[in-house]
Amino acid sequence: MSAASPLSPNEAPPGSSPRADLGVPETPLERLRLIRQTVSAAAVALENASKLMGPSAVEAAELSAACTGSVVVTGVGKAGLVGQKLVATLASTGTPAHFLHPTEAVHGDLGRLRSDDLVWALSNSGRSEEVTRIASQLRHQGSGLISFTADDDNPLAAAANCKVVFGRHAEACTLGLAPTSSTTVMMAVGDAVALLTSQLRQFSASDFARYHPGGALGRKLSTVGQLMRPLESCRTSGQSVTIRQCMISSSITGRRSGAVMLTDEDGVLTGIFTDSDLARLLESRCEDALDAPIQSKMTVNPHCVAAEMLLSDAIVLLSQLRISELPVVDADGKPLGMVDITDLIALGEINPPAGNQPIRSTIPFNA
Repeated sequence: MSAASPLSPNEAPPGSSPRADLGVPETPLERLRLIRQTVSAAAVALENASKLMGPSAVEAAELSAACTGSVVVTGVGKAGLVGQKLVATLASTGTPAHFLHPTEAVHGDLGRLRSDDLVWALSNSGRSEEVTRIASQLRHQGSGLISFTADDDNPLAAAANCKVVFGRHAEACTLGLAPTSSTTVMMAVGDAVALLTSQLRQFSASDFARYHPGGALGRKLSTVGQLMRPLESCRTSGQSVTIRQCMISSSITGRRSGAVMLTDEDGVLTGIFTDSDLARLLESRCEDALDAPIQSKMTVNPHCVAAEMLLSDAIVLLSQLRISELPVVDADGKPLGMVDITDLIALGEINPPAGNQPIRSTIPFNA
């Protein structure tokens, strides 16, 4: 009988579970349970941290809102990565900000810090050597230093003008070592201070749109005037012509709108006539109406919007009224353009109807 060969470090003895000595979850359910426990641990840490927030967090936001320069965020390791995310939060919500790596700072990057800048220094322990050795210089070279630490009994907090304390929390890591809950809390507290700073600066939705011009978010925060179909690309006509004349004279090349905007002698919008209106006349065998004045069949005083309205609000209005076109008018009621549902579908702002359901006309359903 031959001797048994020795087991490799990752090989389990016969009849045992693989890596059972390391507590590896064996089944999908056990692995899912571990993920849920990790998320729950972070949630508990956040709840506990929220109860620790006090006047110092408010003071940090007030100092940041009053800063006339930039908020300069510094930290090393995982705290540094959190700091870079907080820079993004600050910058996108109206507070100029940039990141200063503490190691690079002592090799010349301290020159980035100006006298009107405010420093946010992040360290869970408050004892990160790279940060603490420049803490005093950061405080005096800028307009002040705010520390974000687990407690206030550490060198970094001692050097700060304002101390934001978020508490010590059990890490979600099964070994209790990898920064998980602590970094989640640090980011959440930093975001909270940044958002209060934004409110104190009276940062508005239009400001947000200015800083987020790209993508779906930027489009929704854009104004109607920025994304409407311009007047030269819309179908317009005087209200006194016949329907037949209107259909011929208002024809345009390219993607056409499903509605014609009708105006009086002064160019003021008085009504709208849609392709659906025309279809209903033909379906009712009212061909004689094609030679009647279009104002007799148009929708009088249609729903309109101003060019300054947010596109997101216009989309809500389209949905609530269940219509497909919204004329855009100036203060005198003269047409400037059209918000057309087909344009919004092309931009990805509205999902097209499921199946073969038709897109509705501009006439409200309760008409």
